[in-house]
Amino acid sequence: MTNASAAGDKSEFLFPRILLKISGEMLMGEAGFGIDMGACNRVAAELGAVLKDGIQMCLVIGGGNIFRGMAGAARGMERASADYMGMLATVMNALAMQNALESHGFDTRVLSAIPMQSVCEPYIRRRAIRHMEKGRVVIFAAGTGNPFFTTDTAAALRAAEMGCGALFKGTQVDGVYSDDPRKVAGAVRYDRLTFQDVLARNLQVMDASAVAMMRDARIPIVVFRIHEPGALAAVLRGRGRSTMISMEA
Repeated sequence: MTNASAAGDKSEFLFPRILLKISGEMLMGEAGFGIDMGACNRVAAELGAVLKDGIQMCLVIGGGNIFRGMAGAARGMERASADYMGMLATVMNALAMQNALESHGFDTRVLSAIPMQSVCEPYIRRRAIRHMEKGRVVIFAAGTGNPFFTTDTAAALRAAEMGCGALFKGTQVDGVYSDDPRKVAGAVRYDRLTFQDVLARNLQVMDASAVAMMRDARIPIVVFRIHEPGALAAVLRGRGRSTMISMEA
């Protein structure tokens, strides 16, 4: 496996350690459900473009391609049970992404907030930090381990715990807009926003609790289009198209 910490020059990056949050839907490709390994490999290739240069990275992946807790609760399932099923879906996605990254030659570790030692490691903060210091990609699974919390909140929590320089959110659009640009032709795109802007305007970037947590931790959120080849590497070098959410616009 590649030891990413020994390769490249991290000084060219805006942030030497990041948490990347992506939705489960990113892993299902053109299918309407489940995991498409071709899509996983495309995401892994995008990550590999920066991992080879030594950036320290951890991931949180949603589970919406397999099961959404809120959707299950809406259909009459008890909410806590539905949320636990959603957490298990994120473990499946984490294992699929681990497989894709390792097929590209990168060491990875999956750490789950719900202990399941037969398939992955339990989440221990100091262990996760040590893995990243050794150049391993850490994939956090099972959210926070508690129902009623989304993977957005889990991503914000882990970004703060890991001392990340930024939380990157990979989406299907190239930043934050006033409305969904795929539905509203005149939607306005923002290059920079404050945390307060996002909360006051109810911009659908992440859950309000996740945005507030990043504000309190003073960790910026960077929203970019992960489907665009080379976008992650470009944004990390300050050249790509994205929206930066921070204390000051």
